[in-house]
Amino acid sequence: MYTHEKQIIQAGKLAAHAKKAVVLLHGRGSTAQGILSLQRHLQLEDALLLAPQATNNSWYPYSFLAPAEANQPSLDSALALVDDVVAETDKLGIPPANLYFVGFSQGACLTLEYAARHAKRYGGIVAFTGGLIGESLAASNYRGDFAGTPILITSGDHDPHVPLHRIEESVAIVKHLGAEVTTEIYPGKPHSISADETLLANELIFN
Repeated sequence: MYTHEKQIIQAGKLAAHAKKAVVLLHGRGSTAQGILSLQRHLQLEDALLLAPQATNNSWYPYSFLAPAEANQPSLDSALALVDDVVAETDKLGIPPANLYFVGFSQGACLTLEYAARHAKRYGGIVAFTGGLIGESLAASNYRGDFAGTPILITSGDHDPHVPLHRIEESVAIVKHLGAEVTTEIYPGKPHSISADETLLANELIFN
């Protein structure tokens, strides 16, 4: 088990000139630098980009469907690191309505988990292949009001890591918290981010 050091890579607009901020969370085995490559495909020209790096390139050791205690203390440490990044945007004077989240795979799960535990009106959330974390989902973990925050969740119909039933459960919870959710499930899509997904994210979230 492990906890996460505070290591955050900045890219995009300088903070003093940014109109919005985007927190990008990489997948298991990847890096902050890797997820930042999405700036070539998403419309993020006017945004400060903040990508924290997971210790051991993994936000938590086991599947997101494992019992919650099996992924501790790493999961709580990961959530705390995301909270630190969000606090940095607040210090820069960027309001939640101009704050966006993007995550892939394990990072998408962490994205949804953090946002649903701190629901408010964000600029938008993109979860490329992810769902809320835990063997079962306890509604009491999630609170706040998304107040119409647009959320895009995408995946393949037979993804090897993220079953459709967990995406459906996650959608129900974030909708209950007031999010406007779009779900796009692609037949036969591999466990990766496709051009169709980034185009949809640009259309729905970063327009």
